[in-house]
Amino acid sequence: MHKKNWDIFCKVVDNFGDIGVCWRLAQQLSYTHHISVRLWVDDLQVAQRLIPTLNLALPTQMIAGIEIAHWHDHADFSQAAAVVIEAFSCGLPAPYQHAMQAHSSQWINLEYLSAESWVENFHQKPSPQQNGLTRYFYFPGFTNKTGGVLNFGYHPIRPVFSHPEPPTLKLSLFCYPHAPIRQLLDAIANGDAPVHCYIPNTSTLNHVAHYFGRTHLEVGQIVESGRLTVEVLPFLSQAEYDGLLAHCDINFVRGEDSWVRAIWANKPFIWQPYLQEDNAHIEKLNAFLKQFYASATTETFSAIQSMHHQWASEDITTEVWRAYLAQFEAVKLQTQSANQALQQQPDLASKLVIFCNNL
Repeated sequence: MHKKNWDIFCKVVDNFGDIGVCWRLAQQLSYTHHISVRLWVDDLQVAQRLIPTLNLALPTQMIAGIEIAHWHDHADFSQAAAVVIEAFSCGLPAPYQHAMQAHSSQWINLEYLSAESWVENFHQKPSPQQNGLTRYFYFPGFTNKTGGVLNFGYHPIRPVFSHPEPPTLKLSLFCYPHAPIRQLLDAIANGDAPVHCYIPNTSTLNHVAHYFGRTHLEVGQIVESGRLTVEVLPFLSQAEYDGLLAHCDINFVRGEDSWVRAIWANKPFIWQPYLQEDNAHIEKLNAFLKQFYASATTETFSAIQSMHHQWASEDITTEVWRAYLAQFEAVKLQTQSANQALQQQPDLASKLVIFCNNL
């Protein structure tokens, strides 16, 4: 039986990553699978950056056919959906769980995307709860034995650039603040190829400003150093960010949402995983590189791996940047080949719907 109403619970932990994934998933379930979706969000202010028409004063509102509800302690949790998505182990309110019992709701804990081998063994595993409900662990991934990758319709809108399109290598930069930003900019500035770097207005902009000896940078501002030109863009909508990824030759991305969009953009990218204890994020990175670039030559894979490892550490050198650019055409072909293979698999939303219908 096709279950027509779903609730998605999203706790904003990592700025835009969590809400970015949940908002895209909600849209795909609604538009593609004709499911009535209610998205519970605890931080409407952050959500408003991605959903500009969101009214912070309203407890619930309809936007693009999706009900968005403010998740707080005194919200009305009396009506549970047929399917409940707990995004990234965010926890469900106790009153809502009581309502789930009364409605015999299906409970899906949507995990983070990973290419690690153990994911296949834990995907779709049930976890009986003391209240009588069963919580299913759902792992997105890159193989047919996992939950797939979120692929909401790709309709990029090219952002407005204040500078004419440069006849140089175009690069976008979106990363966590602890990334070796200064070292990357220095490696590019001292490299062989001229690079035009687009940086959306996010928390990393202060680090970029300091590299150029400034206290801050304004949207629309363009600064230069050696072979490097940096242009500051405004904060972009999801469609505009997709457009930026499609426009650039290389994309530096982070976390999950921008990482997935970079994969679908079909352009070479450098991924910065979310920092975890005991270097667990490096294991996650290695598993992805090994799987995604499985058919790369030793030389090409080495350039890709070195670039990613240095970007995920505290330093990055001009030599590694040059070695990566020397393999750039091969990296491009490998990225396109992996993208094509991934497109042959069912996407995350479709697999979720099938799983819930079969429970």
